[in-house]
Amino acid sequence: MRDLLVFSGSSNKGLAERICRCLGVEEGEVSLSKFSNGETSVTMVDSVREKDVYIVQSGSGHVNDNFIEMLIMISACKMASAKRVTAVLPLFPYSRQPDVPYNRKGAPLVSKTKSSYTYDSVPSTPRPSSRNFYSASDVQKLDLNQPRQSGANVSNLVLSPAPLSPAKSPFFKSRVTSDAPADKGYHPTALPTNASSPGLKGSDVNSLVGYKQWIAQSGTLVANLLTTAGADHIITMDLHDPQFQGFFDIPVDNLYSKPLLQHYIANYIPNYQKAVIVSPDAGGAKRATSVADALEMEFALIHKERRQKLTSDTVPSSNSGTPSNGPYSYFHSNLSTASLSGGTSSPMLHGGSLSKEKIVATTMLVGDVEDKVCIIVDDLVDTSYTITRAAKLLKAQGAKYVYAIVTHGVFSGDALRRIRSSGIDKLVTTDSVPQEDLVAELGDMVEVLDVSRIFAEAIRRINNGESVSMLFDHGW
Repeated sequence: MRDLLVFSGSSNKGLAERICRCLGVEEGEVSLSKFSNGETSVTMVDSVREKDVYIVQSGSGHVNDNFIEMLIMISACKMASAKRVTAVLPLFPYSRQPDVPYNRKGAPLVSKTKSSYTYDSVPSTPRPSSRNFYSASDVQKLDLNQPRQSGANVSNLVLSPAPLSPAKSPFFKSRVTSDAPADKGYHPTALPTNASSPGLKGSDVNSLVGYKQWIAQSGTLVANLLTTAGADHIITMDLHDPQFQGFFDIPVDNLYSKPLLQHYIANYIPNYQKAVIVSPDAGGAKRATSVADALEMEFALIHKERRQKLTSDTVPSSNSGTPSNGPYSYFHSNLSTASLSGGTSSPMLHGGSLSKEKIVATTMLVGDVEDKVCIIVDDLVDTSYTITRAAKLLKAQGAKYVYAIVTHGVFSGDALRRIRSSGIDKLVTTDSVPQEDLVAELGDMVEVLDVSRIFAEAIRRINNGESVSMLFDHGW
């Protein structure tokens, strides 16, 4: 290797050691410590002058501390005259920030409910409080066809302002009073947006227009921090959102774990041709179908968190799978629905009744999994709610064995306990995140795949100026 140095952060030292072993180089020496107040201290022991430097740091564990540590390491190498600094991020931090806040029950409605929400256009600039508002009857009194009298001008046609009240305002007449007769003709709606307007309180404005929360998007910020610190190149794997690469002005190599996962399925799952690849949500359908098409396997999709109101008289109460008349007659073996309420699973819709006007979150399975081996494919598992719910639904639909294959296993909170008590029979993940706790907790139930060879080959090719496109199809 030509002037190659590989340094490791504090998040995944084991992966950095295996990468250096595959490259046949020694790991660069760096001193990482913290002050008593929690600030990070970095000392580059080895000289990096005119060297091609690679810093391995995964976005797991204490994400914020690890990210700041990497920024300081990149800046230190740049200030020490490194020729090129490449950030190797197996799990990219902040790449899964959603555009809507999620909780264990799904995506909530962050704005006002539909019963109190209006879609009328509202001016962006509030009207001044001194603006006069007129009633509909006063407007009708103005006869524009009346000939102008001598000496009269437009300023003489002044109407007396009417107070904005539910009795006279055309806005409130059409929305509040249901028994008031509608005016003939068309009258534009005057919607005051200033809380100081006469007869309208600030709470009334909020109840009329609804406010959607602003969700901070951190993609551009993270990209700017890395480039400002001095990173010249980014290497990562299976970005949760591939368009995240567009935030960077420097080259980004998004490696795929697909060849590695396909190798495991084809060599370690008996009769894999008869198994079914399952996507746990609609967002991962493209990823799962690519694996299924490459291995010529069947595919199934789970569509989760569809909210609706159910009444006890609309849900069939028989335990048989025979479709019944009514709005749920489309249920059959290839399109089944389970009810998940309050974060926990409740009985299937086929076999029980729900209380009237109860809001539930349903999960639909599209595909035939009865008496088959199911392989759930996903890119990232954090709290494990998605894959455990999917496994429970698959077992309820007759699956005889369930594999869960994920690229990045974060397993935060009580995810490990939840997986142990779920319907997952075998969990397969990679070492892009340290998995010592996972192996100690689940034992033989888990299998950890090594991705160090993929990253080592990418580093070797970049150092030699070769193309890395071969890794997208073959892995190593």
